Amino acid sequence: MRSGAMDGLLNFLDFGAGVLALVSLSVTVLWGLAATDRMVLRSGHRLLAQAVHRGTGVAGLGFLGLHIWVKVTEGHTDAAAAAVPFTDGARPGLIGLGTLAAYVFIAVAVTGAVRGAFTGITASRWWRALHMSAYVAWGLALVHGLRAGRPAAGYALVGYAICLVAVAVRLALRMRDSRRNSGELP
Repeated sequence: MRSGAMDGLLNFLDFGAGVLALVSLSVTVLWGLAATDRMVLRSGHRLLAQAVHRGTGVAGLGFLGLHIWVKVTEGHTDAAAAAVPFTDGARPGLIGLGTLAAYVFIAVAVTGAVRGAFTGITASRWWRALHMSAYVAWGLALVHGLRAGRPAAGYALVGYAICLVAVAVRLALRMRDSRRNSGELP
């Protein structure tokens, strides 16, 4: 304690937990997209991709919880603002986006964990719609991460840009493949 190790850890977590959450959740989105690829991946590989998707999702939620705890503990926001979107005194919009994204990510994780409860055509459409809301939450988290705290370092901006481009490209490829498979394209 006297060596300052705890202070160093808290300083790292003050910035790093949020970045680790966003990176983990970005990887989760990418692996989720990969797990739906029927053109390249075989069934066993899709199962492996789903396992990685779930694992990185759990890690992302863990880092998200750590991020929230550190921000409340360090006094950057209060527990009420962390729990109720758009109620932070200093930055209600930006902190609110993070809170809202957290709730959507939690809802996506819960519906993913109980996917078996969504059987039947109508219920599976609801599950898919709920699960796809992760894209919106990811976008909100990206804006929150870039704007809510201190100005992002150059390497963080590059990392965020890489995440954004990777998800956009993979999502565009998935949409193209799904339209091609449904007969919308020649």
